[in-house]
Amino acid sequence: MSRQTLYALFSENPSSRFRDICSRILVFCNSRSLRDGICVHSPVIKLGFEDDLYLNNNLLCLYSKCCGLEQARQFFDEMPQRDVVSWTGLLSAYVKSGNHENALQLFYSMLTSGQTPNEFTLSSVLRSCSVLEEFDRGSSIHTYIVKKGMESNPILGSNLIDLYYKCGYREQACNMLMHMENSDAIAWTTMISSFLEDRKWNLALHLYLRMVEAKVPPNEYTFVKLLAASSFLGLKYGMLIHAHLIMWGIQLNLILKTALVDMYSRFHMMEDAIKIFSLTPDFDVFLWTTIISGYVQSSKVREAIKAFLLMEVSGVAANNFTYSSLLTACTSILSLELGQQLHSRVILVGLDKDVSAGNALIDMYMKCSCTVENAFQVFRYIYSPNVISWTTLIAGLAAHNYLRESFQFFQEMREAGVEPNSFTLSSILRACGTTEYPTHAMQLHGFIIKSKADHDITVGNALVDAYAGLELFDDAWGVLSMMDHRDTITYTTLATRMNHAGHHGMALKMIRYMVKEEVMMDEFSLACFLSASAGMNEMISGGQLHCYSVKSGLGRWISVSNALIDLYAKCQCMKDAHKTFEEIPEPNTVSWNGLISGLVSTGNISPAFSMFEDMRLSGVKPDSVTLLLVLSACSRGRLVDLGLEYFHSVKEAYEIAPELYHYNCLVNLLGQAGRLDEARDMIENMPLKQNAMIYKTLLSACRLHKNVPLGEEMARKGMELDPFDLTFYLLLAKLYDASGRSDLGDGTRQMMRDLDLRSFPRLNQHVSSAGD
Repeated sequence: MSRQTLYALFSENPSSRFRDICSRILVFCNSRSLRDGICVHSPVIKLGFEDDLYLNNNLLCLYSKCCGLEQARQFFDEMPQRDVVSWTGLLSAYVKSGNHENALQLFYSMLTSGQTPNEFTLSSVLRSCSVLEEFDRGSSIHTYIVKKGMESNPILGSNLIDLYYKCGYREQACNMLMHMENSDAIAWTTMISSFLEDRKWNLALHLYLRMVEAKVPPNEYTFVKLLAASSFLGLKYGMLIHAHLIMWGIQLNLILKTALVDMYSRFHMMEDAIKIFSLTPDFDVFLWTTIISGYVQSSKVREAIKAFLLMEVSGVAANNFTYSSLLTACTSILSLELGQQLHSRVILVGLDKDVSAGNALIDMYMKCSCTVENAFQVFRYIYSPNVISWTTLIAGLAAHNYLRESFQFFQEMREAGVEPNSFTLSSILRACGTTEYPTHAMQLHGFIIKSKADHDITVGNALVDAYAGLELFDDAWGVLSMMDHRDTITYTTLATRMNHAGHHGMALKMIRYMVKEEVMMDEFSLACFLSASAGMNEMISGGQLHCYSVKSGLGRWISVSNALIDLYAKCQCMKDAHKTFEEIPEPNTVSWNGLISGLVSTGNISPAFSMFEDMRLSGVKPDSVTLLLVLSACSRGRLVDLGLEYFHSVKEAYEIAPELYHYNCLVNLLGQAGRLDEARDMIENMPLKQNAMIYKTLLSACRLHKNVPLGEEMARKGMELDPFDLTFYLLLAKLYDASGRSDLGDGTRQMMRDLDLRSFPRLNQHVSSAGD
């Protein structure tokens, strides 16, 4: 609408057009059409209506929504007169924008001016007190409400309940609700919401049942809140709430549809979610995104893409959350190509600077790509990276072994004024759990204590893992002892690291502490302790843990069964290992490998081959461990040609990329059989970089078959890799002795003495890193 048109409207009959203009301004306010709103304001001033309070209040609304609070406050200050609507309008704008301190100051200025607040003013200012947890100021407003006789107002009652609960006076909040004369759905829903925000799911449900007993009809928002809580309470509660929704006869609108679809989707009940989705013809981007997200959570990526295409065909434009869900789907199936296509769409619709879409893109590139450059570019393009952006980048860098860079970005994050959360600290601590950067764990520990993040159990567990990963078990135990709370993950983390370091007895001692603190085992901790028993060939503790697995029902987990097979196999109790294997409904690769390993280690070579063939016939895909076990069986049985045949056929049939330990096993197989030239050709032609171990293996075979020239060649190549490795000198000396060249053997030993190898401090990786 042009200014000329407005002047024409006014000039015909200004007073009769007065209401029309006000209505027009309100429309502009709702649509945030600033340009048109200003067009209205100019003729209002020129035609002498600038002193009209009603018109100015509507213009204040326009400025607060379209121009920002600073200009709105300037307009407010210039108003010739103000009423309760004026004050409440600006105060409400402050509250909606999160300027709660300004809202409170404006409220006190209003009282000073002599203007009496109404229920809407008081409702807004109480919300600010709740957010700021300003109980003293909130309670003084409560006293004011009582003095004015407004305590029976249900809106103010709801605000007061919220204030008392958020400020920690939970019992008083409950009592206030129970003694309200005119309590309605809003008051009850406010209390239910408070319980939910406090993660007290059962209390929220119990309060709803009391609400029903009090014959207070719930509204749609009551059910939206309860449906969100059902994700934590369980499917049966969600279905019960759905039944109550129908029983109360509440009409299904878009908000409720979305909440119901979300509830069923979270429990992977996609058929039910689709039924709800199709009940009414009303759809919006939030509903479509919820259904797409449900498919993604249920690992139905194809269906998620189809839903996205149907959404576009229906004319609903995707938003940042839609693309975030789809990118999560790409990440779950590691589809870089699909992720790149979606990235192009994100750029096309102008969401490439959006933090939600950007975070999903960073995660996708970090997990689907071999490089980090694309993720880094996305991060730099985000308009305002948040803590999730930084955390995703840091975790991704650590996962790609850019450990130094992950620490640098952690420092940069803090310098940018973004405070790390528990997930950030856990991610960076995982990077510390290596022998490359031992001092970083201690530095981060200091930061965690300063920021009081050590009270967070997630951070505490990550810190325990970091120290234990560095084999600093005393420090790990010190952190564990100081934690406010310890859970199954705490003890399992430490025990697992102890197992990896070969401290199986220490790992088993964790059980005693768990029992003392009444921390229950889960399938992961039980499997860990069974592995510790297996590492010690300890059948007594292993048998007790087996009994516990039966009594607790944890034995149904395949990870526990696999650990039991490993235990019995290492203790050479193959009958028990077979029995455990037969009880598994669907054995996986680890199950088969455990049994084959036991057969090989006990010298049952023929049964091991039979078991391997049974594995292939069952449709379970062998992995690199399976191939190593088969080659080990061939080595023990001196079956050279069969070993070579298995090596080539299995790696091609199952697309297994052989590692150094496979080639080492083959070299040992050929070397033991005296086929030394073939073993050397194997080393020279393998597609991997040689290491010291493979040269030692062939050197040992040369000693066995007294092949001095080849043995000298292997020793020389090995010493070039590590000139201080004592093993090469010892094996070479023994080769000379076995070949009747004791003079050369003595000369080699003299070389060892000259190099002082016997007393040379063999720096392990941990000590070297600490020196660096």
